[in-house]
Amino acid sequence: MGSRNTRKAIVLDTSAFIAGFNPSTLNEKLFSVPEVGEELAAGTLSKLRFSSAADGGTLKILEPEPRYVEMVKQASKEIGDLLSLSEADMRVLALAMQLKHEGWTPTVVTDDYSMQNVAEKIGVHFTPLVTFGIRYYLHWTLYCPACRREYPPDYKHQKCEICGTRLKRKPRTKTLIKNHHKPE
Repeated sequence: MGSRNTRKAIVLDTSAFIAGFNPSTLNEKLFSVPEVGEELAAGTLSKLRFSSAADGGTLKILEPEPRYVEMVKQASKEIGDLLSLSEADMRVLALAMQLKHEGWTPTVVTDDYSMQNVAEKIGVHFTPLVTFGIRYYLHWTLYCPACRREYPPDYKHQKCEICGTRLKRKPRTKTLIKNHHKPE
């Protein structure tokens, strides 16, 4: 493939619609997943924008392949963001990853910091609408605020096995993001 790829995709999450993103304002191909529509409350302007764009063909609704959903789950588990992502969040990221592997240049539009963190981990561009976006890529660890015992980010329980206190999470490592991801 000698020609330069110019297919650009914008993948929209729930927060994009809640923040007032209007799909009819862009020329790029717009994508989302059915779960985003399910997360938007019926009768709201954000739900109306989602439905109108989907019905009018401006917004293409796709289900990502299961292998990409698994890759996103694994990546989010490795860095400790798994419990912070909804099913819709994971599927939006999986769709972006799938489109990237199909030769698109995808950008996820999201104000969700956990989604931005996982997008950075899987090598997918993101851009926030309302927030400033993340400045650091984080690896999380779970810990007990009472006895200070630490647990791996994919630990399955919400309480400390020693004292029973509810676990919290904190950054284990953080890396400054040199190039804040914006659509190209």
